[in-house]
Amino acid sequence: MSDHFGSCLCGTVKFEVQGDFDSFYVCHCKHCQKDTGSAHAANLFSHLAKLIWRSGADAVSSFTLPGTRHNKSFCKICGSALPSAQSDGMLVVPAGSLDSKISILPTAQIFLRSEASWHKELNKVSKFDELPE
Repeated sequence: MSDHFGSCLCGTVKFEVQGDFDSFYVCHCKHCQKDTGSAHAANLFSHLAKLIWRSGADAVSSFTLPGTRHNKSFCKICGSALPSAQSDGMLVVPAGSLDSKISILPTAQIFLRSEASWHKELNKVSKFDELPE
């Protein structure tokens, strides 16, 4: 069993995940694109892991899109995506919210029919280690 640690961008919310992840999906659905403001979301899933809020639990808010199972938890102060416990017992953890390294690689990319058209072309653009001048 592994312990994973994470936090939000402003550092108000800190959490621990006790247990292992079952899967890791890179989701290209339109809901995840809106959530992240990017081409996809990268989320880890677990049926057995336990979420413990170490600090800032009162700064965590959640939103469920009406008529769907799509849920997002986030820091009320900085807006960072945070873990959420779903009604079916599934724990969903945004991969980018973790401060500790994970050994699991993405299981699959899903909802590719909704993939952003520009995402397919990323391998053709310049790459920099930092913000270019």
